[in-house]
Amino acid sequence: MKILCVFGRHAYGDPSRGEGYEHANFLPALSGLGHEVGLFDSWDRTGYGDFAALNRAFLARLSAEQPDVVLCVLMGYELWVETLQVARRRSGAVLINWGTDDSWKYDQFARFVAPWLDCYATTCRDVLARARSDGLHNFLLSQWAASDATLAAPLPAEACKFRVSFVGSAYGNRRAAVEALRRRGIEVTCFGHGWDQGPVAAAEIPRIIRESMVSLNFADSATHLSGLRLDRSRQLKARVFEVPGAGGFLLTETAPSLADYYRAGEEIETFDSHDELADKIRHYLDRPGERDRVAQAGHERTRREHTYSRRFAELIDEALRMARQPAPADAEEAFHRACARHTLTPPLRLLRTLLERPARLVFGREHGPRAARRLLFELSWRLAGARTYSAGGWPGRLFYRES
Repeated sequence: MKILCVFGRHAYGDPSRGEGYEHANFLPALSGLGHEVGLFDSWDRTGYGDFAALNRAFLARLSAEQPDVVLCVLMGYELWVETLQVARRRSGAVLINWGTDDSWKYDQFARFVAPWLDCYATTCRDVLARARSDGLHNFLLSQWAASDATLAAPLPAEACKFRVSFVGSAYGNRRAAVEALRRRGIEVTCFGHGWDQGPVAAAEIPRIIRESMVSLNFADSATHLSGLRLDRSRQLKARVFEVPGAGGFLLTETAPSLADYYRAGEEIETFDSHDELADKIRHYLDRPGERDRVAQAGHERTRREHTYSRRFAELIDEALRMARQPAPADAEEAFHRACARHTLTPPLRLLRTLLERPARLVFGREHGPRAARRLLFELSWRLAGARTYSAGGWPGRLFYRES
């Protein structure tokens, strides 16, 4: 089967942040299942002048390759809803989106984009129920997993290079937790964007995990607006599966549905507070035999049940059985009209200036434009709904580079 993947080669489209998670994990799993796999990099803004050029390039690639399945990881409005309509018209491919952060992105993203797809895969059980109550019956429940290519039996504790490690970006409650541990006399070696060690290559992450006596994971999401206040939610992360798969001992913050996949205290270990985190680190560092037994059990569970080859085989089979969404006869004409509308008119240039100037004063020259885009986006999805993800959406027209 021919599968065209639509996501980024690099994390968040930024080469300085290393290889993207989906690129490192999804492509090898699909190839390992025997599929012919291609990539359209939808997160790289440098190759196109605006979103119209990016969307035209995607449709040209689709027409040239004629895949059986298009597997997207859409971050926002990089592919317009008009483009998804044309994709269904031009190709018999099944359009699947792998949803990320649906615990908080359902309201602002998933519910608006899902109607234009054949299948929307979510990792959040609560969202599946909400989607069905909203009349969206193309949602499927899947989950993050471990890469088959990085499966490795655990090392014994005495053979590990690191005592406690964390791999991931420094945002949310992570800095506070690491500092809390240091105040309690526990040093954590941290890798990733925002830490002193900096990002590491995706190929290095499994080695770091396997060579750590304890690998930490935090369940908090990125900051988002809930009503009029900034908020975070706990969610199941890919690292939950990656650590035991790579032969590590996982000590993770609790999250919804975690118990559906691993037994705490037997296959992984969990914490809910800084004190509990410190106590459990000390417990397992002082009891290497117990640590080794838990790491081995978690690895065996992962190998049996939680690999990407298993996840994607099930997802694609289910998606192929689902009813296809019809595409309107005038989809091509609507797309060309949309491209013509996707321009930065003088009034919109003035609006960008009015948004950007005060944001630069508050957040600086580098971060000001992104803050202005975020403000416009938060207003747009609340007031304009699905139009935010169309060619006429203002965030994409005003802030292409910053999106």
